[in-house]
Amino acid sequence: MFYDLITNKAAIIPFCAWVITQLIKTLVALVEGKGFDLSYFISSGGMPSAHSATVCALATTVAMTDGLGSTPFAISAVLALIVMYDAAGIRQSVGKQSVVLNRIVRELREKQPLIKLEAELRELVGHTPFQVFVGAILGVTIAWLWVFLSRL
Repeated sequence: MFYDLITNKAAIIPFCAWVITQLIKTLVALVEGKGFDLSYFISSGGMPSAHSATVCALATTVAMTDGLGSTPFAISAVLALIVMYDAAGIRQSVGKQSVVLNRIVRELREKQPLIKLEAELRELVGHTPFQVFVGAILGVTIAWLWVFLSRL
């Protein structure tokens, strides 16, 4: 049973795509001058989208192993579209709302310094469409290379 899990390409490749993408995200934050912070490795949001990379790696792996006409590919492709839409749409809106709410909270603190308010909301929640696109390309590329090279 454990052997089946660790040799399941549809499980391993998306996980590795997530790890690679999170490492890239951590390096991008470093290059952008945000410093080296391992919390970027496990956080959501930012460049590139690990959500997109993971689900696109899954869909690509399933397509290459089970075929484009398979039910598992259809399920993984629909899942990928939903996750990417959510990452760039709904979650991005939540991030923008967090910026506005944090600004309101800061203004309230300045006018009423004795009132203790809760910690700031996370502003980096979703992704821009470009971050989702880059994540998707990264996921497809990682999966394609892995499956292609494993067949040689």
